[in-house]
Amino acid sequence: MFSKSKLNQPGGDADKSATHSQTPASAPPSKPAGLELGAGQAAMKPKVAPSTLSSDLIIKGDIKTSGDITIEGEVEGNIHAHLLTVGEGSTVRGEVIADDIVVNGRVIGRVRGLKVRLTSTARVEGDIIHKTIAIESGAHFEGAVQRQDDPLSTGPRNHTGQPPKPEAPKHQG
Repeated sequence: MFSKSKLNQPGGDADKSATHSQTPASAPPSKPAGLELGAGQAAMKPKVAPSTLSSDLIIKGDIKTSGDITIEGEVEGNIHAHLLTVGEGSTVRGEVIADDIVVNGRVIGRVRGLKVRLTSTARVEGDIIHKTIAIESGAHFEGAVQRQDDPLSTGPRNHTGQPPKPEAPKHQG
């Protein structure tokens, strides 16, 4: 359907390329990539640069972003992100929730992610709830590991991975 034009190539024949063109001369100019019909809103938004909290920062409070974040300092609070990287010299005290989590430093609290990776320098003290996990040799981990198809959901789960069934009201009398 589409062919590379030979107009700008040495020895190309401009007359033959023009007569074999697939689009008529009256056709409107093509839309920029990502704006064609059905591309969705995600293609229309510019990609946001990853955020980095430097090693001299101490944050007390929760952090929430739909983008990527790298923690190099200390955080006392929960973190919710798309991609979370905990730097080698950093400490996070709180729950971390992200689609993709890479721990190089220390996390004291629960880790919830679709993909969780503990590198050889990681120290995690808390439970890990994941869809896929990788733990490198040398990583330090104290807690329980649980696989779930949807680890990002915040509802309580029983040992089968299903939400608990509601209990019947208790009759007092």
